[in-house]
Amino acid sequence: MPAPASSPMLTALGQLAQTSAPAPLTDAVCLSGFLDLVPDPRGVRGRRHRLTALVAAAAASVLAGARSLTAITEWITDAPSWACRALGFPVDPLTGTVPVPHPHTVRRLLVQLDGDAPDQAIGAFLTARATPSPAGLRAIAVDGKALRGSRTATTPHVTLLAAMDHTGLFDRVRHLPWREITLDHHERTRTHHRTEIRRLKTTAFAHLDYPDARQALQVVRWRKDFTTGKLTIERVYLITSLPPGVATGVATGAQLAAWIRGHWKIENLLHHVRDRTFREDDSKIHIGRLPRTMASLRNLAIGVHRQGDHTNIAAALRHTARDCRRPLTALGLTG
Repeated sequence: MPAPASSPMLTALGQLAQTSAPAPLTDAVCLSGFLDLVPDPRGVRGRRHRLTALVAAAAASVLAGARSLTAITEWITDAPSWACRALGFPVDPLTGTVPVPHPHTVRRLLVQLDGDAPDQAIGAFLTARATPSPAGLRAIAVDGKALRGSRTATTPHVTLLAAMDHTGLFDRVRHLPWREITLDHHERTRTHHRTEIRRLKTTAFAHLDYPDARQALQVVRWRKDFTTGKLTIERVYLITSLPPGVATGVATGAQLAAWIRGHWKIENLLHHVRDRTFREDDSKIHIGRLPRTMASLRNLAIGVHRQGDHTNIAAALRHTARDCRRPLTALGLTG
């Protein structure tokens, strides 16, 4: 459960937590409609292919597992004519064929794209096809990740801030009298190879020198591996802007414990997939705005597959890659 970084950020996250997602429109929502709002950085002269078609084709290729710019252009080159028409590439009136764009055309556009505009379009697309959220408070996990290849000689690297719905300060919190504080929640889980015990304590602390902090939390985890016999004890300290739940009924110890476990989803379901499945940290892409654009396309692919109830993104990519129609259908470009 992240601490609020600033009042504006807290306000934005508070609004996100209170906002209900729209009803699912997976079959009706088309990515191209959202990409129409992305400004085209190319000059007016010489535009043979629309920005919408080029970015949709790149998105479909990443949805099918493309990790590099070369893989993206190869997927587009190999796409059948019907798929190119569905993506929005024009038909040659003389030959009746659908010429695919040259790899340099795709590369030039992706390098020049403004990072914020595609992110906003992708976010709106994923929101429009999302399932409804339950009423009440929603816990938002927030984490940042430095984007490999985005640092230049004159500018620092780009840090991507991710927020995921999961349905000096440190020393001051750590040295609170935790032994005297009452246990709020205790649970024990057991799998085929290990057992885990989690204990949660919370305390209201008016002297936390951090914006809007209302409670300090301590989580102690005991894990024992049956195979190796190894015992691991881990202590985690957090703060939250939520007031104590016993008096207000806002959040019980069990609910806080569930939210804390849910916070790790942003690492396991997003950063881990980007690093291991898409090999983002091994990427050699560093030209212009391309690292940011590629990160946006990976987020789109992960978001679409997660909304399709895929728990194994690598398997979802392989499944999508076996049929050219699958990524287009997922993006609403064909039925």
